[in-house]
Amino acid sequence: MPMKDSSVAQAQRLRLGGNTDTDWLKLIALIFMMIDHLGVALYGNIPEMRMLGRIAMPVYAWCLIVGCVYTRDMKRYALRLFVMALVSQPINMIALGNPWGKLNILFLFTIAVLVIYAVQQRKYFSHLWAPVAAFLLLGFINVDYGWKGLAFLLLLYMARNSRAGLAALMLAYAAFWGASYSPINSIAGVSLTFLSWPGIGVVLQPFFRTQALMVLALPFILVHTHSGIKLPKWVGYGFYPLHLLVIIVLRVLHGDSLASLLAVLGQV
Repeated sequence: MPMKDSSVAQAQRLRLGGNTDTDWLKLIALIFMMIDHLGVALYGNIPEMRMLGRIAMPVYAWCLIVGCVYTRDMKRYALRLFVMALVSQPINMIALGNPWGKLNILFLFTIAVLVIYAVQQRKYFSHLWAPVAAFLLLGFINVDYGWKGLAFLLLLYMARNSRAGLAALMLAYAAFWGASYSPINSIAGVSLTFLSWPGIGVVLQPFFRTQALMVLALPFILVHTHSGIKLPKWVGYGFYPLHLLVIIVLRVLHGDSLASLLAVLGQV
């Protein structure tokens, strides 16, 4: 007899190489995303806050991959992300000072889900042309994390069933992504002299760049947890705009006028 839908879903979950405790992971990602965005909006790009913030995107990305395995309706999943991306865009602009032309990360997640769906369906060779079309699209629009973010998401999906594969991907992509960022030579005023040591210093140098610190998300993704935390579905989707609203309130309390924050809505 064929397995029931629930049995098929359970089998898929058991094959996943990373942590499936996604409600816990979303809370972790929210904390680091909040640290990152507070560092931008309130504290003048404090490097240490931006470094910690690199943990958020990979953790959210893994939650997205797990969601693509769990969901029974990929199109509805993509639609929910797209609606939330539209709702979040003006809030993102006000909170972080971005223009209309810079789209928030939920648009990237929407594109990734649609591409993964096309790869799964393989209709009219959609597993070939859909990724190409998505990368071409990102050449014409400015979405947070851009083509590198999409490539990371698709590779994460491909490596989803292997712990070793996930670890190798994270290490390799962290070194690749970080290569275009300036080296980190000190943290909180402490000089990282070990980076100049023979042997080990050369090995560690590629990972001490801002974006390369995304590798710090690896333990959260690989270590299986059983927190028992269960969030309502709307909370998971609402984290992004809600945390931006909190940042807007904090900016006003910090001395920014609401009128000046709203003025960004007039930027193209």
